[in-house]
Amino acid sequence: MKIEKRLMELSRQRYGRTLRQCTAPEIYYLLLQLTKEYIKGKKAIDGDRKVYYISAEFLIGKLLSNNLINLGIYDEVNTILEKHGTSLSQVEIYEPEPSLGNGGLGRLAACFLDSIATLGLPGAGIGLNYHFGLFRQMFVDNLQCAERDRWIERSSWLQKTKTSFNVKFGDRTVKSVMYDIDVVGYENGIDKLHLFDLQTVDERIVETGIDFDKTNIDKNLTLFLYPDDSDEAGNLLRIYQQYFMVSNAAQLIIKEMKDKGFDLYELDKHAVIQINDTHPTLVIPELIRILTQEEEFTMDDAISVVSRTCAYTNHTILAEALEKWPLHYLEKVVPVLVPIIKELANRVKKNCKDPKVLIIDKDKRVHMAHIDIHYGFSVNGVAAIHTDILKQTELKPFYDLYPDKFNNKTNGVTFRRWLLECNRPLADLLDKTIGTGYRKDANELEKLLSFKEDESVLNAIAAIKQDKKEELAREIGKKEGVELNTDSIFDIQVKRLHEYKRQQMNALYIIHKYLEIKGGKLPKRPITCIFGAKAAPAYVIARDIIHLLLVLQEIVNKDPDVSPYLKVVMVTNYNVSYAEKLIPACDISEQISLASKEASGTSNMKFMLNGAITLGTDDGANVEIHDLVGDDNIYIFGVDSDTVISHYAKADYVSKDYYEKSPVIKEAVDFITGPEALAVGNEENLTRLSNELLNKDWFMTLLDLEDYIKAKDRIFEDYEDRDKWKRMMLVNIAKAGFFSSDRTIEEYNKDIWKINC
Repeated sequence: MKIEKRLMELSRQRYGRTLRQCTAPEIYYLLLQLTKEYIKGKKAIDGDRKVYYISAEFLIGKLLSNNLINLGIYDEVNTILEKHGTSLSQVEIYEPEPSLGNGGLGRLAACFLDSIATLGLPGAGIGLNYHFGLFRQMFVDNLQCAERDRWIERSSWLQKTKTSFNVKFGDRTVKSVMYDIDVVGYENGIDKLHLFDLQTVDERIVETGIDFDKTNIDKNLTLFLYPDDSDEAGNLLRIYQQYFMVSNAAQLIIKEMKDKGFDLYELDKHAVIQINDTHPTLVIPELIRILTQEEEFTMDDAISVVSRTCAYTNHTILAEALEKWPLHYLEKVVPVLVPIIKELANRVKKNCKDPKVLIIDKDKRVHMAHIDIHYGFSVNGVAAIHTDILKQTELKPFYDLYPDKFNNKTNGVTFRRWLLECNRPLADLLDKTIGTGYRKDANELEKLLSFKEDESVLNAIAAIKQDKKEELAREIGKKEGVELNTDSIFDIQVKRLHEYKRQQMNALYIIHKYLEIKGGKLPKRPITCIFGAKAAPAYVIARDIIHLLLVLQEIVNKDPDVSPYLKVVMVTNYNVSYAEKLIPACDISEQISLASKEASGTSNMKFMLNGAITLGTDDGANVEIHDLVGDDNIYIFGVDSDTVISHYAKADYVSKDYYEKSPVIKEAVDFITGPEALAVGNEENLTRLSNELLNKDWFMTLLDLEDYIKAKDRIFEDYEDRDKWKRMMLVNIAKAGFFSSDRTIEEYNKDIWKINC
């Protein structure tokens, strides 16, 4: 009654109407205010030691339902709304989604903040307040187009604070402003996400699409996440962004330490800084600069205390993703840090003769990850196989130097969002079947295994999946204009668009299946292939892959002979909100990266939790999913990571050999530049992609294609054994508990952060 009374008061005060008379958007703003009031009543999590999680991305998604769940009032609020003629699902669609991240890196950071607060750990996220995020994706003429993604409203979760700092670049000094977003722990207190911005940023400088003057730093600094870096101005802007982020972070951390009266010589006893990928690396020399130039530390003392304070998470095996900045770029943007970086580099060079571990290489490039490893106390990978590869190959020279620094922390996801929020019917079934303990201890999901032969539970899980497929079909019909058959198999691949994730291999399968159907070989059940991804503006081949998928969507869906049996959908502007519809509806989770290339993946965990079956390579966290569910509840194909690594070492993989030896591969690849594709596609894009597959294929698509086709046909065949499939769904849900981000954060804290330990 207290919540209902307050909502009715707010509706009269704000709109002069009853709650029932308010529109859904109006009710959203009432709930925003109500939720903020409840958050104010929660205690800030505090202590003598705090973790600062610095990340270029925080893909937090919409926050209303998540906050209501964590505050413990979701069900009560929804009941009140239904009493007054609406529901949370009708209201929350009007909440803008914060454009603060793009892929798994940012979603992981968001899950981690949720779990840090849920576990009652003093912590804060630190990032940038991007006005337009990456971009809003649209498709025109089967090509990706980018528009600004404006999300910041006058009334939002952002709270402007009085905290600001001066940040000195080589050619200017700017004054920051800090915005906060409350991070609500599940049945616990409040941490903060600190987002730094410039008051001088001017959204009007963006012209058509996402084009803007990249040299006008005062007006563009926090406009976009990952601005186009295909030219020098774009590269410099990224360094401006990164230094702006870490300088503010360093100054905030020092300020908080001083405000609490802590001795900066004991910084490491009160603060631990988790560097999420290499984007925040410059926090290390920046902290050293502040301590030596402003706090009168000796260089030795500053390096020592900072090295005991900073920890590094590696998120990639891809060499090109480990940032390397030309020294002259840093001299231009952050000259104040260059002497410190050179000092750090010289100390390494003096003690280490192996050129592979140097901070500044012979080409005068500064290796960000090398700074993190030499001058941090912990280096962690994000899945068991990923960490092993780092130790054995990619970072072996560093592992040989610092074996005690290396550790693994397999990623996780927050079950509050990826089950309680996006799949309430499944959560309700679990509550009735195994109790609610899994909400705090995800390992309790294993209790579901005792119902493996319970027909009523199996049928209930299958019925929920069917309902979610129908919900998704309505959403896709409304947004994409494509009608889906909900009795078909929903085969879904949604993730950042990158060649190593091999969306192009999935496209080749679709071509293969299309040609089979045209030849009269019909599948037992219709198949719906769904994709969602954004390609970075400068990533040409990734944009070409999207083009091919859109071309196939047009060809397949308009063919009256094929469309009853096969549909293709590339959803527009894939984001967290779309993921919350797609993941519960998925039958087959596509996790098909080249073995050894995916650090972890997190969509694989969300799909598994919602009862999808994984079709994938033994790569990233797929390896641990495989170990947990066993051979009978997952479909693994393709060569293993050792074989891939060997091919790279010997440089003996030639994609054209596979093309010439296999009629199946040849037929699929030839289709890309065949008459049907060219009739609706762009010749330049399609030809470039075809040439990439035939003459380079760096991520070995053709190597695994035939095995992929066999595995995919097998999983479609097995789907027809409905009893077997239902049991596989149950086992995947029951075994998903390991992938809770609460477990991951407990491990970070036990082994790295040591807060309240």
